Amino acid sequence: MNRIGIEHFDDFHGLPVHTPVPSSAALPAAGSVAWRLECDHGEETDFATLWQQFLDTVDTARVRALVIGPWWHDDYTPFAPVMKLIVAHADRFPALRALFLADVVGEECEVSWLRMCDITPVLEALPLLEEFAVRGCGQEGLGLRPLRHTALKSLRFESGGLPGEVVRAVAASELPALERLDLWFGSSWYGGDATVDDIRPVLSGGVFPRLRHLGLRNSEIQDEIALAVGSASVVAQLETLALSMGTLSDTGGEALLNGQPLSHLSTLDLRHHFLTDPVLDRIRAACAPAVVEGGEAEEDYGDPDDEPERYVAVSE
Repeated sequence: MNRIGIEHFDDFHGLPVHTPVPSSAALPAAGSVAWRLECDHGEETDFATLWQQFLDTVDTARVRALVIGPWWHDDYTPFAPVMKLIVAHADRFPALRALFLADVVGEECEVSWLRMCDITPVLEALPLLEEFAVRGCGQEGLGLRPLRHTALKSLRFESGGLPGEVVRAVAASELPALERLDLWFGSSWYGGDATVDDIRPVLSGGVFPRLRHLGLRNSEIQDEIALAVGSASVVAQLETLALSMGTLSDTGGEALLNGQPLSHLSTLDLRHHFLTDPVLDRIRAACAPAVVEGGEAEEDYGDPDDEPERYVAVSE
């Protein structure tokens, strides 16, 4: 998936997303879609009831991908009870290979309001999971403990404020099959307190030997990240690199230009940036034949005579 910002998507894990409608008797084959479960705000059914209906009507032994949408139908509730249901019934999903927690957009709930929890038990309960994505903000309880998971190939945290402890837990985990890692750092205003030091183990290249895509996105310290990437050993093994959605300026652009070659990449994603056109053009020329995705620069806020006020793509 290659998008800027937060939105619903039509496919997950290579499967079309399907949201079952209670009034419909016709259901697709269990393994042919990514099932999206959400509470209808016009109905009174709570998530526990919705979950049980899903277990009762779908052959969950064949379900390959699962997406959890809004889990409340009236007043917002924390995510922890939903996680407990998934963990409690993990044995009902032997074919599950992909899980997305909290597929919620701004019209339903701002990402900064998504009260997540320590999601480690989900990974521990699903040892065959290959793709795992979580959306939520750090100041509302999002957590992860270092763990070993031998099947996981793709890990993504979409956050408007990713806690440093989560980033450190990722870097301290044993994920020998991991090929794709995406971290949205977010804003310090919403709990995003990760630093470059937190990702140094990943940048060293020794932690995830099969990593081919690295996304260090949506950061207020995007220039510092660019500087660290310029000399990071992991870059040599990558096919794609994303430094998008953050506050990347000419300072970070120059760091990329003065760092190691990036021309071996197929794609360098710099979308949502604050680079000037000449610097972006130089990056494109230096990275050829790699495709540099940039687009138009974002506009600085603030008084022209003061320090520029730059912003990440996703915070609140």
